[in-house]
Amino acid sequence: MKPLEGMRVADFSHVMAGPFATHFLRLMGAEVIKIEAPGRGDAMRYYGPDRRYDGMAPGFIAANAGKKSIVLDLKQDAAKDVARRLIAASDVVVENFKPGVIARLGFGYEECRKLRDDIVFCSISGYGQTGPFRDYPAIDNIVQATSGMMSLSGEEDGPPMRVGFPVVDTWVGLTGAFAIMSALLRRERTGKGEYIDVAMFDAALTLMASAFVPYLVTGARMPRTGNTGYSGQPTAALFAAKDGTRISLGVVQANHYAALLGLMGLERLRDDPRYATPDSRRENFAALHGELQAVFRTRDGAAWESVLSEAGLPCGLVRDVADVCTLDGVKARAALLPLTIPGIPNPDVHITGAGFLFGEDGPGVDAPPPRHGGDTEAVLASLGYGPDERASLLKTGAAVQS
Repeated sequence: MKPLEGMRVADFSHVMAGPFATHFLRLMGAEVIKIEAPGRGDAMRYYGPDRRYDGMAPGFIAANAGKKSIVLDLKQDAAKDVARRLIAASDVVVENFKPGVIARLGFGYEECRKLRDDIVFCSISGYGQTGPFRDYPAIDNIVQATSGMMSLSGEEDGPPMRVGFPVVDTWVGLTGAFAIMSALLRRERTGKGEYIDVAMFDAALTLMASAFVPYLVTGARMPRTGNTGYSGQPTAALFAAKDGTRISLGVVQANHYAALLGLMGLERLRDDPRYATPDSRRENFAALHGELQAVFRTRDGAAWESVLSEAGLPCGLVRDVADVCTLDGVKARAALLPLTIPGIPNPDVHITGAGFLFGEDGPGVDAPPPRHGGDTEAVLASLGYGPDERASLLKTGAAVQS
């Protein structure tokens, strides 16, 4: 039995941060019912340039597998009644509208508490429900900029650099899921619900603790180091191999440094005063990096990864996404979950897993993402609406079945 089996989530969220939070709840066994508007529904259904995937875009698949979709026109009172009944029958409500919107729709936390007093209600927004930036619009790349994240990436003498994927969106989703599960655990112990206010900006700062806390403690800003680790060591940098691939090396401990010189045939450098200490190695970065680079050019990248790793020296071959998907380690760890999604060009696909395994009943999902409104009638029936009531809701457009 998965940890959240038997729990229901009313998911008013869209695009990425909110849906990724509820995706994790679904992986842990919760029933997640996605409330979508008539028309096109979640904009993420159409994200990307390939129109063959309209309605079931890859980005949508990544965060919505196994959920159910009910389409409600919340401008109609009858649809609002459905939403209220759904909330009353749910353990969790998640929304990521701009602050204040969900309350104007009539489904803010206080209203939801009247429907179920122990509800766990999670709001996800750019800058939180309070504070001077509350109403500022925000998406992933904006928060990467405003949180300081972009200032940490790139070369020291170059411009700030965005992380190459929506790291804030996915991290905020994980933060939201962690907060929700924590609130559910407390509810189990105390019987009390909770209101959770998750901000992309706040979560981004937490993600960058290794950069922020050193500044808060010492007052010194961390420099941008490009492809070199924060240690600044030439032995924690990137090197080109014989076949043109690249190796990322992470040798920062004294015993590892000595072992590296021996393995690479550079014992002559052990007594070189330029490289005697971490500080002196940093000061002579280019010279030591050059010595190492000349040796790295003598073997292919995969060979170096194997030799160095077997010697206990931290390193890794720089791979692209396609290469990673074929690794034996990915298959052995069940890091990718298989799905069949009828109607897309290649129906047999995979999605990423939860990033951890259980001994039994671990995270997973074996159902495709929902079609827009594909579960409307079934959800209505589960809420106690009879055949005539369902027919009336569908006829007026208050609810839509695809």
